[in-house]
Amino acid sequence: MIEQLRYYIRGQAASLPTYLVEQLLLTLFGWIPTIGGIALRALTYRLIMHFDGLPAIESGVRIAYASNVRLGKQVYLDQGVYLHALPGGIVIGDHTFVMHHTMLHVFNFRDLPQAGITIGKNCFLGEYNVVRGQGGVSIGNDVYTGPMVQIVAVNHVYRDLDRPIREQGITAKGIVIEDDVWLGAGAVVLDGVTIGRGSVIGAGAVVASDIPPYSLAIGTPAKPVKNRRELKDLPAHEADVFFGALEQLRGNGHSERRVANNMAGK
Repeated sequence: MIEQLRYYIRGQAASLPTYLVEQLLLTLFGWIPTIGGIALRALTYRLIMHFDGLPAIESGVRIAYASNVRLGKQVYLDQGVYLHALPGGIVIGDHTFVMHHTMLHVFNFRDLPQAGITIGKNCFLGEYNVVRGQGGVSIGNDVYTGPMVQIVAVNHVYRDLDRPIREQGITAKGIVIEDDVWLGAGAVVLDGVTIGRGSVIGAGAVVASDIPPYSLAIGTPAKPVKNRRELKDLPAHEADVFFGALEQLRGNGHSERRVANNMAGK
């Protein structure tokens, strides 16, 4: 029983005193709803986490190894988000949104040296995403994901038929998703993959090998079917493009240009 308890504590915090402090604050303030709860968490969670600014953390966010989490300026964590930052840790860049019930899970109990999850600035992770960082996951700036995307930097060894798969260990090479990538709903990114800058991955695609920059990739396994550079000369359909408050909050100029054009009668 004692060994199980030690294993549990070791999986939740750096030490027993740290566990007690983190769980006390998470229990006292983690449930409080509305903007009042968000304000209280922004003030109190800095005692157990690393903040570069004031994040907005909704109620019901679950955090393990809070001391290994760093949040940039104006990060938003929606209800039900789960962060497990067992060493390597989790870093989330400025102005990044993590939507409800998304899980960022390092849980590096095997002491893999490259484990961890790093997410850049101005990203948006959709609802019910899963990111497993045992092999290390690096996500660049301006990356958007649809709902139910899975980014899994770990794989099981299964060659030996005489032993259960659970006893054969894992491999964990890591995943790199470069800047300005869009992953469609339900896409799966497997271990050892790099997705090049500016690529678009279709809904439901399974990315099992590297994707070159600016690719449009679809299928299982995902294959590039077009290069985005080829789209530059196609006629634009400006009337079909909409921009919202999120772009304005991030300082994106498209919305301002659209408003100016509308006022000018364009």
